[in-house]
Amino acid sequence: MANIITLLRFPLLFIYISLLYFGDASVQMWCVPFIIIIILMDTLDGIIARSRGETSLLGSVLDIATDRTLELVLWVVFADMNLIPVCIPLVVIARGTMVDAIRAIGMRQGKAAFEQLKSPISKFLVSSRTMRSTYGVAKAIAFSTLTLNLSLRTAQSSWNHPVHVITLTFVWISVVICLLRGFPVLIEGFTTLKKTSAKNS
Repeated sequence: MANIITLLRFPLLFIYISLLYFGDASVQMWCVPFIIIIILMDTLDGIIARSRGETSLLGSVLDIATDRTLELVLWVVFADMNLIPVCIPLVVIARGTMVDAIRAIGMRQGKAAFEQLKSPISKFLVSSRTMRSTYGVAKAIAFSTLTLNLSLRTAQSSWNHPVHVITLTFVWISVVICLLRGFPVLIEGFTTLKKTSAKNS
């Protein structure tokens, strides 16, 4: 059940994107609660997985892959719409690619992504509910305000500029948190690889 909810976010995401590109200002405005619902589904599938005892390596991989896809696609879409600088999706894509490459090594050993960290600080930044929730809220605010910003721009509203300034603030907060949560994975991953290489040589 939890995995079905996770996968359901894919078609909903592309419906949302289609409405952004082809809808008028009022349709785009309705996309604000729509994207919030899509993001909140990540919390819902986690709750269901834990309550039904459906937590697994597959579920963990699907959850992270879906989150990553949703995030990367949205950053690219909003950059294409000239709402954010193109450097943002480039930075997030580079960070995500490197983190996923490191995590893939641990997953070959049967370790879920959040089980691969050893340092307490790393575990807090990457896998604690506090940081995961903080990052989730930051992204939800960023993506929903970007959607609102698009609607106001389409409607040529006088509120467009002030909302855009506020939106960019939340966007950069999201990017900073994204990088902060990526660094521990890279640092510990490269350290582990170095030790493994030394043992094998």
